[in-house]
Amino acid sequence: MQEATSAQKDEKIFTDVREVDITRAIAAEFNSVFMDRAESDVIIIGAGPAGLTASRELSNMGFKVLVIEQNNYLGGGYWLGGYMMNPVTVREPAQKVWDELGIPYKKVGEGLYLTPGPHAVSKLIAGACDAGVKFLNLTKFDDLVLKDGRVAGIVVNWMPVSALPRNITCVDPVALEAKMIIDASGHDSVAVKRLVDRGLVEWKGMNPMYVAEGEDAVVRKTGEIFPGLVIAGMSVTETHGLARMGPTFGSMLFSGKRAAEITAAKIKELGT
Repeated sequence: MQEATSAQKDEKIFTDVREVDITRAIAAEFNSVFMDRAESDVIIIGAGPAGLTASRELSNMGFKVLVIEQNNYLGGGYWLGGYMMNPVTVREPAQKVWDELGIPYKKVGEGLYLTPGPHAVSKLIAGACDAGVKFLNLTKFDDLVLKDGRVAGIVVNWMPVSALPRNITCVDPVALEAKMIIDASGHDSVAVKRLVDRGLVEWKGMNPMYVAEGEDAVVRKTGEIFPGLVIAGMSVTETHGLARMGPTFGSMLFSGKRAAEITAAKIKELGT
């Protein structure tokens, strides 16, 4: 192999761009998304499999969708299966959702299908992005906006603010408004619990594992828990006291689809 000449070593590979131009481009794009989605058709709390599926479905229907996620990554528990092993499973007929997204998988038992979690979640994230969904990472749900007896938005803050001691700083949150909110925040059920704190809804907490019962029930129970607030995924399990289902994700995908259908119908009812 020939050694590179001095001229070749000094040859430019990338275009010259000033550091400040990079900063301005990032800030301008973030501000553009923030301004545009501060008022959305639907805001979804949580970018796990249920939230991502709902966001993709709704965006493909033509709705303006914003997803907030408190982590610096999207996908929630969908990145991993069980016991820190990353294969994930679904049961028949949820593999049809994988077909929609072009996710390769294999049949590992009667009615049981498996794929690497990172492949599944990356395809789902890409599908949501391709549909036009926008995301705010490191954004923590703080409270709800309630107007005239219905949920009309959410109050959010930067996730790192929650780690700061109160005697050092107090950073006020901001509000984002939407026609409908979907709580897909998983076990935390953050929006539901705010309503529970105010005595507006009941929260039961998750029951022990029973996959067959738990998956069917979470899809059936997906719906509007309070005017303006739909619950999806593990928020349904926790709210209604359903059986947990562990590292199989078909009900999360189907719950996301059902949440999208219900949300779209509710927006139509509002006539806006």
